[in-house]
Amino acid sequence: MDATTAPHRIPPEMPKYGEENHIFELMQAMLEQLLIHQPEDPIPFMIEHLHRNNDHVPKIVVLGPPASGKTTIAMWLSKHLNSNLLTKENLMARKFSPNAVEARKYYQKFKTLPNNMLISLIKERMGDNDCIQKGWILDGIPETREQVLMIQTLGLAPRHVIVLNAPDTVLIERNLGKRIDPFTGEIYHTTFDWPSEPEIQNRLIEPKGISEQETAQKLLDYHRNIVRVLPSYPKILKNISADQPCVDVFYQALTYVQTNHRTNAPFTPRVLLCGPVGSGKSLQAALLAQKYGLVNVCCGQLLKEAVADKSNLGNLIQPYFDKEITVPDSLVVKVLTSRLEKQDCLQKGWVLHDFPRDLDQAQLLCAKGFSPNRVFFLNVPLDSILERLTLRRIDPVTGERFHLMYKPPPTMEVQARLLQNPKDAEDQVKLAMDLFYRNSAELEEFYKQSITLNGDQDPYTVFEYIESGVINPLPEKVS
Repeated sequence: MDATTAPHRIPPEMPKYGEENHIFELMQAMLEQLLIHQPEDPIPFMIEHLHRNNDHVPKIVVLGPPASGKTTIAMWLSKHLNSNLLTKENLMARKFSPNAVEARKYYQKFKTLPNNMLISLIKERMGDNDCIQKGWILDGIPETREQVLMIQTLGLAPRHVIVLNAPDTVLIERNLGKRIDPFTGEIYHTTFDWPSEPEIQNRLIEPKGISEQETAQKLLDYHRNIVRVLPSYPKILKNISADQPCVDVFYQALTYVQTNHRTNAPFTPRVLLCGPVGSGKSLQAALLAQKYGLVNVCCGQLLKEAVADKSNLGNLIQPYFDKEITVPDSLVVKVLTSRLEKQDCLQKGWVLHDFPRDLDQAQLLCAKGFSPNRVFFLNVPLDSILERLTLRRIDPVTGERFHLMYKPPPTMEVQARLLQNPKDAEDQVKLAMDLFYRNSAELEEFYKQSITLNGDQDPYTVFEYIESGVINPLPEKVS
């Protein structure tokens, strides 16, 4: 195709198919695996890779100093994500592995494990079918820069790395209070997690190596090594304070691992803003269009333009305008699709507001092949909407708009002649609000990946949240 002849018309279903099926990411992941493993025959290798379909399974590393709670967080993540927890202990405890038997003997004799032995255990475990299908979570591994490089050489790359941090004084205090149930292996704490049953209390024992001096030495070793480990994961690293309740740490970690990283895949934003009248949709659409060059598509404005142009569709719409009744959905969708299929919308993307307003309209728009890839619902309470709308006024002489609270008229003379739009009357606003929220639940159910925002705050704060939702991948929803 001649690159000098432009623009080429791209059917809207092509980029939509590529985004929905993650074609770019699929090809990128397959190319990475080809370059890492360098198979003699690439075709069967690629077929096997596609059959595995495991590019999006959890691949997580949880790091942190002693007593930071990393094992607990890794265990909870493993249960919640239905993934495999890999620790140094359970890798050595494997029953039918010659490597594990050798590692156990070595560890019993020297109380340590060489890097090559640990990495061979990891490689063997990650080759098991359950790790391939469900992913893995490494607890406290890698510990050193050398282990990082050896893991990378095997082509084992995590998608998320979590690092727990807390002051050393807090960690030493935590470690001093640690107790273990020798029957169940459960870990308790004299201050934070003491069992209620006297029977369990009486049999708890103090584990070895938790004295203040021993913990301080372990922390020194950790700090010495971690500064050389973290630079290997610059774009996938999340630091979380461990000096807070464990449940809070877990939910921060869970939120992070459910977030996809930004890719180099081509992305054309197709944004839908939903919200009641007065929620700020028009302003947010204008801000998005201004900053990212999106086409601002306001359904009401399109209908007015069609009537003003006296087009065929405009002539059909005119009688409804004259009688001040609702334009049928079929005509609205025709006007809307004729705008969305234009070249600027296909190339730059669009931000749509004021349509759809109910489930039928959403299904009609989807049936025409125009589905948004980002949907935002702006929630604003009734009191705030009434304050925003019922106090709006217009000067019939100059056409200037005022707000009795936020932008009052400059003189009493101007104030005396101000008029209110009948649509801004309190009863009309309440009716419009009721109509929106009557249909919003079905719309949110239809657009399952929608994001709900608090629209009752500074408009530029709302814009920052919307902007973040547009430029970043949508979070994964784990059941």
